[in-house]
Formats: sequence, structure tokens, C-alpha cells
Amino acid sequence: MKKLLFIITILMCGFGFSQNSALFKEGNTLYNAGKYTDAINKYETILKSEKHSAELYFNLANANYKLNNIAPSIYYYEKALQLAPEDVDIKNNATFARNMTIDAIDVIPEVGVSKWLNNSANTFNFDAWAYIAIGGVLLFVILFLVYYFSKSTALKRVLFIGSSTVLIISVISLCFAFHKYNLDKNDMPAIVFAKESTVKDEPNLRGAETFKLHEGTKIQVLDAVDGWKEIKLTDGTTGWIRNDDIKLLKNF
Repeated sequence: MKKLLFIITILMCGFGFSQNSALFKEGNTLYNAGKYTDAINKYETILKSEKHSAELYFNLANANYKLNNIAPSIYYYEKALQLAPEDVDIKNNATFARNMTIDAIDVIPEVGVSKWLNNSANTFNFDAWAYIAIGGVLLFVILFLVYYFSKSTALKRVLFIGSSTVLIISVISLCFAFHKYNLDKNDMPAIVFAKESTVKDEPNLRGAETFKLHEGTKIQVLDAVDGWKEIKLTDGTTGWIRNDDIKLLKNF
């Protein structure tokens, strides 16, 4: 019975893959024919089956860009970049799409120790830092045991220095792992989808208007309260915006 269920599961997965592949090709054909709305419908059907890829998001973004759908095009370019951050074509097209936005927001660059810490932590993902830390601890234990049972004074000196160095590297890696975890946890980007959205100084309609944002602008979400999101712009400005006016980028 278990074997039969396994075979059925494999067949269903294979059928789903071939179906999505056919839809993707149909979408590409429609896109090349200039039928961008129809192409979007095909691509979105694939998304409903919870199949995600940089190519799918890239094509979705391109189709929306052709229709001057500012927010969806930027949103899907950003999604594509999450899966393929080094893809040159995606980067270039995303830049063109961002140029269609209205809001001109300054970017406050990171400086000093904060910049160094964040750049260093972003060198690897959390798992890689964790593996380095664990590997370092194991190597430290091995070196320490050899040091402990060694009879040679010269060898003991070398092993002591080596094991101490490895232990320090392990501790640093562990610190970077936790810092990377916190960076990823606090990184909640979103795209404004409303044509125009009023940002308030508190999470309710009675709050005073602080500024307005327009479709396509990328923001960071800090908190959520009763249908409102606290946001932060790249220039450090904060405020509260309605949930329905934005779309989170980390929702796959």
C-alpha cells in the first residue's frame, strides 16, 4: 500500500511539473506575441500551484512592465532577485522599473562598525556560518586532545596556538551566525501597491498625515498593529501605513 501511494505521489508530481512547464511555454508564447495580460494569467496560474523560480518571476515582471504596471513589475523583479541575486538581466530590468516610481527617497548609507558588521555577516548565510562554527569546535577538540597527549614541548606550543586560533574563529563565526539571523529576521521589505497611500503618525485613521507614498516604492516593515504596518524608508523616516496598501516580498 505504501509503495502504491509513493508511486501515485511521484506520478502526480511529474504531472504537475509537466503541466507547469506547458503553462510556462504558453505564457512565453503569449508574451512574444505581445499578449501580455494573457501571459500574466498563465504565469500566475503556475504561482497558484506554489511553484516558484527566478525565471517565472522575471517573466511576470517583464509582462507587467510592458503594461506599465509599476508596482507588480517591481514586486516580481524583487522576488526574482531574492532567488537569483547576481542575475545581471534581472538587476538591469529592475533598475528600469524603479525609474518609473514617483517617490524620490534619499538613502542613508551605513558607516563605521555597523557597516563592517553587516557586510561581514552577509558574506555567508546563517547555515554557512553555523557550519563553520561547528566545524571549528570539532577541530578545536581534536587539536586539544592531540595537545593534551603530546610529549613534545615544541609540538604542544604549535598545537596550543592552533587550537586557540580555531576556537576564536569558531566563536567569531557563531557571533556572525546570530547577527546574520537577526538581520534576516528584521529584514521585511515590501512594495507599495496603492496608487497613493497616506502614511500616518499612529496606526489608526485619526492619526496625523506625515507623508504620502506612491506605487512601486520599496519600504521596510518594522511592526504590525490592527491592520496597519509600521514602516521605515531608506532615509530613516518612519510611519504607519494600511496593510492593504502594501505587499510583503518575503511571502512565497
